[in-house]
Amino acid sequence: MRAILLGAALVFASAAVAGAGECPMLQAQIDTQFGKRFDRQATEARTKAAEAMALHKAGKHDESMASLGKAKTILGIK
Repeated sequence: MRAILLGAALVFASAAVAGAGECPMLQAQIDTQFGKRFDRQATEARTKAAEAMALHKAGKHDESMASLGKAKTILGIK
């Protein structure tokens, strides 16, 4: 029983670390997508992405992912 609980704890810890690492990858995808655009949508996406990275650095990865999701939606990234 102890081994099962320890294994489950390791799986959840690994998932949390993997999720935290996804923020910078999405940030890079967004940066690539809007490139040197300076239209309203690109500006909104940059703002959301900057908010997301601040949240990521603060350890608020769920909120960061939500903000990055909004930036992706603005840019039409799937």
